[in-house]
Parts: sequence; structure tokens; C-alpha cells
Amino acid sequence: MRDFHQPFVDPLSTSNEANHILCEELKTEHEQEVKVFDYANRAQWLRAAVLGANDGLLSTASLMMGVGAVQKGAKIMILTGVAGLIAGAFSMAIGEFVSVYSQYDIELAQMKRDGKESEKEKLPNPFHASMASGLTFAMGSMVPLLGAAFIEGYKARIVVVVAVVSIALLVFGGIGAVLGKAPMIKSSLRVLTGGWLAMCVTFGLTKLVGHIGV
Repeated sequence: MRDFHQPFVDPLSTSNEANHILCEELKTEHEQEVKVFDYANRAQWLRAAVLGANDGLLSTASLMMGVGAVQKGAKIMILTGVAGLIAGAFSMAIGEFVSVYSQYDIELAQMKRDGKESEKEKLPNPFHASMASGLTFAMGSMVPLLGAAFIEGYKARIVVVVAVVSIALLVFGGIGAVLGKAPMIKSSLRVLTGGWLAMCVTFGLTKLVGHIGV
């Protein structure tokens, strides 16, 4: 016998509620998939951009410091930086293009074997990675160049280059930490320490080679 004290439950209403909940869950899953896809599609060129900027900053600054160890003139130091910017930007862009295109070919071939060729839009774009790497390398290289461009005194120029590069290294280290969800302070200090080491070693070894007259 039915208990009249129990509330009446409409089966149709319950079914509608269940369908509504299911639709909301499917919608949430779809939104999450879109977010994952967007991140995966951007991850390659973001990585290339951060790497390019950091390399441009550090390699150009180290070149300028190395030349500055044996040549005190501002002109030769700046010309060295400009040459490093141009050569490095093209090298980074071409290297990133070749690397990412190789990855693209390998993953596309695997998709064809698995019958998932329709998903190839998820693969990294070699052109995006190449442009991001080359442009950000040039942008990173501009930091030490601008730091040295308006300083006449030799010692003051060296100090300014080291100072502006150190600040930029901290910034790039922080950006990399945010993108990689890593501890910001530890990442920034690691990048800064590596940058100081590279500049000091380049300066010291070039000074040594210039001193012994090789």
C-alpha cells in the first residue's frame, strides 16, 4: 500500500532534471576540452617566445661583454651586438622551424597510422614557433644594445649593460615561471645566476685570450 505521507515524485520531472544535469556536465566537459585545446595550440609558440627572448638577451649581452673585455670603444661593442642580434634571430627562427616541422611530420604520420588525421589542427605550427622565436630573440637582444648605446665611458657602459641585463633576466625568469606554473623567485634567481655566469666566463676568457695574444 502506498504511504500517503511520502511526497509524490513525478517520474517525468525526475527524468527532465536528470537530462538537464547530464547536459550541464557535457557542456562543462566540452568547455574544458576547448581550454585544453587552446593551451596545447599556444604552448609551442609560447615556449619558443620565452626561449628566444632569453637567448637573445643573454647571447648578445655575452658577446658584447666578451668584445668589451678587449675593446673599450663603444662602436665596436655595439656593432658586435647588432651582428649578434641579426645572426641569432635568423638562427633561432630557422632552427625552431626545422625542429617543430620535424615534430609535426612525426606526429602527423602517427595520426595517419591511427586514422586520426582529422585532428592535425592540434599539432604545433612551425611558422608560428619560428616567428615567435626569431622576433623575441631580436627583442631580447635590444636590451643590452640600448643599455650600451648612450654610454660613452667604458666602465660605466659595462656596469649599465650588466644592470639592465640582470633586470631583464629576472623579468624573463618570472614570465617563464608563470607560464610553467613554477616558483617565481626560485626560477628568476636561477635564470639570473646562469646569466651572470655566462657573462663572467665570456668576459674572463676573452680577456685571457686577448692578454696572451692568441
